[in-house]
Amino acid sequence: MNKSWLTIVFLGFATQAMTQTSHFLPQQGPSDASINIAVSSDDENNGNSYFEEAEKNERKGELNEAITLFGKAAFEYNSSRQLDRYGSALLRLSNVHYLLAHYTEAEQVILNVALKNYSKLGSKSGLLDSYSQLGKIYLADTKYTQSLWFYTQQGILAKQLGNSRAYIESVIGIANVKIKKKDYILASRDLTRAELLASASNFNQYKLQIREARALIPIKKALKKESK
Repeated sequence: MNKSWLTIVFLGFATQAMTQTSHFLPQQGPSDASINIAVSSDDENNGNSYFEEAEKNERKGELNEAITLFGKAAFEYNSSRQLDRYGSALLRLSNVHYLLAHYTEAEQVILNVALKNYSKLGSKSGLLDSYSQLGKIYLADTKYTQSLWFYTQQGILAKQLGNSRAYIESVIGIANVKIKKKDYILASRDLTRAELLASASNFNQYKLQIREARALIPIKKALKKESK
């Protein structure tokens, strides 16, 4: 077990411990409350600093350092109860693990920590981002059944939220899973649907993704689909 994963395990236990002990904390007067606010503000500022440095390291390709800094940012946000930012740091941490092909670590950050955090917040947008991340991780890790399930959940939630971009991304993700499973005809249909949806909404940013996915479908399979 590497240091970055130990950090996440600690974060998960810390969240549980904070929740459990909060019921036993005594009521505090105004002076104590002001001290708590100051401490929380310091933690939040530290979190912001770590997050910014992590982004810089990620852009420079210094991914191991980015992992450490995103982990520190997550810890500080959790300490200051900035749970939305805490979730954002966890998602970014998971994604850097993904870039390094640390698929188990990337998966566990989302499953064991981020999903619980967003469920506690009642954040559907956070859950949607988590489902998208898990779909991507499982696809890269050749766990196609799990990938398909999470991309499908992303699409369902995207429809509920009226998030057209996230829905199109889920359809493209599902198509990529089907390509890996050699379900080329179904994948081609999904890509056509994604293309039509993107065109109707003037979302030009998906053209390259769709084109790259189509390039993975054998020509004979595509011709077979067109002949039907």
